[in-house]
Amino acid sequence: MAKYPFDSIEPKWQRYWEEHKSFKASEDPAYPKEKRRYVLDMFPYPSANGLHVGHPEGYTATDIYCRYLRMKGFNVLHPMGFDSFGLPAENYAIKMGVHPAKTTADNINRFREQIKSLGFSYDWDRELATSGEDYYKWTQWIFLKLFEKGLAYEAESPINWCPSCKTGLANEEVVDGLCERCKTKVVRRRIRQWILKITAYAERLLADLDGLDWPEPVKQMQRNWIGRSEGANVSFKIDVQDVPSSGEKAEDLLLEIYTTRPDTLFGVTYMVLAPEHPLVERITTVEQKQAVAAYLDAAARKSDLERTDLAKEKTGVFSGTYAINPVNGERIPVWIADYVLISYGTGAIMAVPAHDERDWEFARVFKLPVVQVVSPVPPGEGSGKVEEVSACTAASGWAVNSGAFNGLPTGEAKAKITAWIEERGFGKRAVNYKLRDWIFSRQRYWGEPIPLVHCEKCGIVPLPEPELPLKLPEVQSYAPTGTGESPLAGIEGWVNVTCPSCGGPAKRETNTMPQWAGSCWYYLRYLDPRNDRAFAAKDKIDYWAPVDLYVGGVEHAVLHLLYSRFWHKVLYDLGLVNSSEPFIRLVNQGMITSFAYQRKDKILVPADRVEKTSKGFVEKDTGEELTEVIAKMSKSLKNIINPDEIVRDYGADSLRVYEMFMGPLEVSKPWSTAGLIGVSRFLERIWTTGEKCGARGGEEELSGEEMDRLTRLLHKTIKKVSGDTETLNFNTAISQMMIYSNELAKLAAVPRSLWEPLVLMLSVYAPHLGEELWEKLGHAGTVSASPWPSWDEKLTRESEVTIVVQVNGKIREKFTAPAGSSGEELKKTAAALPGIVKWTEGKTVVKVIAVPDKLVNIVVS
Repeated sequence: MAKYPFDSIEPKWQRYWEEHKSFKASEDPAYPKEKRRYVLDMFPYPSANGLHVGHPEGYTATDIYCRYLRMKGFNVLHPMGFDSFGLPAENYAIKMGVHPAKTTADNINRFREQIKSLGFSYDWDRELATSGEDYYKWTQWIFLKLFEKGLAYEAESPINWCPSCKTGLANEEVVDGLCERCKTKVVRRRIRQWILKITAYAERLLADLDGLDWPEPVKQMQRNWIGRSEGANVSFKIDVQDVPSSGEKAEDLLLEIYTTRPDTLFGVTYMVLAPEHPLVERITTVEQKQAVAAYLDAAARKSDLERTDLAKEKTGVFSGTYAINPVNGERIPVWIADYVLISYGTGAIMAVPAHDERDWEFARVFKLPVVQVVSPVPPGEGSGKVEEVSACTAASGWAVNSGAFNGLPTGEAKAKITAWIEERGFGKRAVNYKLRDWIFSRQRYWGEPIPLVHCEKCGIVPLPEPELPLKLPEVQSYAPTGTGESPLAGIEGWVNVTCPSCGGPAKRETNTMPQWAGSCWYYLRYLDPRNDRAFAAKDKIDYWAPVDLYVGGVEHAVLHLLYSRFWHKVLYDLGLVNSSEPFIRLVNQGMITSFAYQRKDKILVPADRVEKTSKGFVEKDTGEELTEVIAKMSKSLKNIINPDEIVRDYGADSLRVYEMFMGPLEVSKPWSTAGLIGVSRFLERIWTTGEKCGARGGEEELSGEEMDRLTRLLHKTIKKVSGDTETLNFNTAISQMMIYSNELAKLAAVPRSLWEPLVLMLSVYAPHLGEELWEKLGHAGTVSASPWPSWDEKLTRESEVTIVVQVNGKIREKFTAPAGSSGEELKKTAAALPGIVKWTEGKTVVKVIAVPDKLVNIVVS
C-alpha cells in the first residue's frame, strides 16, 4: 500500500491557503441573507501549555461545517482570535518573571502555529486578541456606555476574595467554595468594587432563553442561576424600646424581608439578619455588642458555600432586639446568623421553623418556638389546630393557626394574605432573583484599565472618547498587592491626572476589568476588526450578525454566555446591534477524556507510575493492582495527549477525522491511540485507491450491473454524508464514506465518475488529502471552491427490498421483492410461501396487512 506523504502534503496546502487567502470572507452583496452564515468557535485562552487534543474537537467540527457550507454556495464568516487578558496570563508571567505582554504574545504565536497546522479554514485577516490596545479601546468604550446608562456603579461590598490570586471574584467564579482558577479556598472580604447591574436585565435574560436553539441543559443552568421566584416583600417594625440609640424612630427601623411563602407569616417566630446587614450595628443592644462583634468576625472568614451548607451546625447570635410581626402583633427576637446571605433577597429573613428546614435546625439549636401554620390534611380531617410540632414540613397544604385564613389551601392562602398585607400597607407582591449584580473589577494589572477618574469636586468622571484607549502603563512590578488595591495604584505618574470635567486634580480608577470583559463582545469585533471609528460598522453588523452557530464547552454555560447576553442586550437597547441575542444556535462539544488508573481507595495514579503486566495494571512503586478508568486529562495524571505529536506521527487529517469519528460531537469520549491508527489506515487506503483512478477513469472495466450497484451506493453516500454533515453528525458521515471507499478499493481501476464525488466529500473532513487528490485529478485551484456533489433521489432507493412475513405478529418467512411493489402483490407472494402455508393451513385468515417495502402480517384464528 502506497504511503500517504502527509508530512509534505499538509504544509504544502497550508501555504497555498495562506498565500491565496482561500478563506477570506467579505460582505459580498450578491449573497442574499439566507445564504450567509456566521460560524464561531469559543476562542481560546492562550496558555503556556499550548493546544491539547480537546481544542481541535470543536474547531474541527466547525471547520467541516464551514467547508461544507462554502461548497453549498454560502458566504461563510469563520474567524479566530485569542482571549488574552486576565488572571491566568498574569499568574504565569509572575511565575516566569517575564512581563505578561511578552508571555501572552509568545503563547499566542504558539497557539496560532498549532491551529494553522491542523488546516482550519479561518479568515486569519480578522484575528484579534482581547489584550490588544486597538481591541480593548472598544471594551472600555462599551463600559462607558454601561456607566452612562446607570448599569455600572461603585460600591464597597463584601465579595469573594481569593488569597492566592489576591483579587475579588464574581459569584460565578467560585466553585464549591474554591477559586475556579487556582482552587484556593475563597474567603469574604469587604472592599471597594465596580459592579455591573446585570439584575436590571434578569427578566429578559430569562424570558429570551425560550427562543434560543441551545441545549436544554444549558438553558436550564441559566434559568437556575437567574433563579426567578414570586412572593411578597413584607416590612417588620423594630420595637424601638429595645434599640440602644434613643434617637431612632420606629418608621426608620423597618426590617424588610422577601418571602415566597407569605401564607406562613403567622408562623414567624424569629427574624434573622445576615452578618453584613446594615441594621445589625443600629439595632444591637449594648449587652450584646461584644458577642455580636465576635460573631461578625467569625462569619467574615467563611465562604458563602460554607455558610449555606445544609449539613453544617447552625450558628448565630441574638441582637438583643425584637421586631413586631405585622399580621398578629407578636414580638419576635431578631437574630444574626451566617446562613442568611446579604446577596440574596434583602439580606434578612422571617424564620418559620415549622416549614423551613434551615429555620427548623436553627430553632432546635437555640430552643426557639415553633408554630405550625400549614397542615398536610384538609379541614375536617383533623383537629384544624396543632399544638406541638415534631417535624418540619415544607410542603403545601391547608392554613392553620392563621386567623381568618384558616382552612385555605396554600395557593389561595398565598394570594389572599398577600392582598391583605398590601391593603394594610406593610407588604406588596414582588418578584425576586437569585442572580446578583456582577462584581466587575479586579485588583490586578493584566486587564483593561477602567476609563474613569475620581475627582473630589465632580465625583466619578468618564474619560472622553478621544482619550481611549486608556493604556496600561509600563511597570516594573505587576504582582498583586493583596491589600485590596491594584498594582496600578502605586504608579503615581499614571494615577494622578487632571479631571476631564473641571480641570482640577483627580485620580484614575486603579481596578481593572475581569477576563470576561473582552470575551463579552469579541464576536462583534470580528465583523470589522480594523475599524478605528466604531467597534463595528453598522452595515457589517447587519450583513453578518447574529452568530448562526456557536460551538464550545459546556463549562461556559453560565459565566461567558450569560455575560455576553447581558452586554449584547445593552448594545441592542442602545441601537448598536441588530438582534436582542448574540448566538442563535449553541452546540457544546463533549469532552475528550483519557484512561487513568485507580487504586482501591479511588485515588488516581499518574500514568508514568503505572505498568501493564499479565495480571493487568499495577502501580510501579507499590505493586498494587489498579483499575483502568476514564477520567479528564490532566497534567498531574500525565495522561494529556499532545496534538503536535499526533500531527507529526499521523498527520493533521488523521487527527481531524479520528476526533470526529470517535462518537457524536456532544458526547464525551475517551481517547484511543488504536482508534487513531485505524483512521490513519483508512486515509492510507484512500490515498492508495486514488492511485487507481486515471484521468479518464475505468468505467469500461466494470460490468453494467456492477456500475449500477456502485452508482447507487455513491448516491446513497452523497445523501447520507450531506445530511449528516448538515446536522453535525460527523461520525456517521465518516462511517458511510468508509463503506463506500472500501467498495472502490476492491476495484482494479476506479471510474472517475465514482471517485471524484468522494474526493469532494472527503475534502471537508480531511482537507489536505482532499486538495491533493483533487489536484491529481487534474483540477486547478482549491477544492473548497468546487460545488458539493448532488444526488439523484431515485438512485438512493433500493431496487430490491426484503419483506418480512408475520403470522399473528411472529416472523415466519422472508422474501425479496422489487422496491415499490404494491400491497396486493406482496400479499399474494407471501400467501404462496411454503413456510406460510404451513402456519396458515387449516386456519381461518382473519386479516392480512401489507406495509409496502417492509412487511406482510397475516392474522389467523
